[in-house]
Amino acid sequence: MNLQLAQKVAVITGSSRGLGLASATALALEGCRVTICARTADRLADAAREIGERCSAADRVLTVQADLATPDGIAEVIDRTVAHFGGIDILVNNVGLARGGDLLGTTDADWQEAFDQTLYPAIRASRLVVPHMRTRGAGVILIIASIFGRETGGRMTYNAVKAAEISLAKSMAQQLARDHIRVNSIAPGSILFPGGSWWKRQQADPEGIAAFVRSELPFGRFGTPEEVGTVVAFLASPLASWVSGASIVVDGCQSRSLF
Repeated sequence: MNLQLAQKVAVITGSSRGLGLASATALALEGCRVTICARTADRLADAAREIGERCSAADRVLTVQADLATPDGIAEVIDRTVAHFGGIDILVNNVGLARGGDLLGTTDADWQEAFDQTLYPAIRASRLVVPHMRTRGAGVILIIASIFGRETGGRMTYNAVKAAEISLAKSMAQQLARDHIRVNSIAPGSILFPGGSWWKRQQADPEGIAAFVRSELPFGRFGTPEEVGTVVAFLASPLASWVSGASIVVDGCQSRSLF
């Protein structure tokens, strides 16, 4: 299917591996010019090489090494994208981190880190791309949230920032519709990829994770980053022109929420 994305410009934050890399790859496969960004230069270079080889798109990939938890880091990514590609059509907010334990074991610093590393980058990046999208006459902003922003599960800090991201996407969608800018959140379930949190847990406790899969994942397996990336590409495309303000669940029926 042609998603009509050829030559569109997409910024994907936190895109050196996992869901971010899969999203960038899916968009590049559809002909997008993509900016990928992360803090680690070597990993970013590997990601660019992988996209270039898979998509025959080496000349359509811009890498920006930046700390996306800082205002300057986000600004550098957006500024360099506009300078290199001439504008921005699509933003995928993917970067995120949340640590901590229960209420008494989670410090103020843990809470602040979760918001600094997850919610604030999405706010700042979205705020910076809107003027460029208005210049283009349209745009798409996507936020990679989680099913645990829609219902309980996982760490408290993670629940809180992911719920905030879903709320943020809904509010932005209503505000920006007049500018023909669509905004949606995507709520993946448990996704397995090398180096990711589920992969680390699987390495540490294979029997426990096997039991989790049997009891919690109806299809009997984890999801893959590519299964999220294809949804990102569709929602970024004109084929999803009447989808805005939605939270799209991609979880293989893992979640239990009715909404």
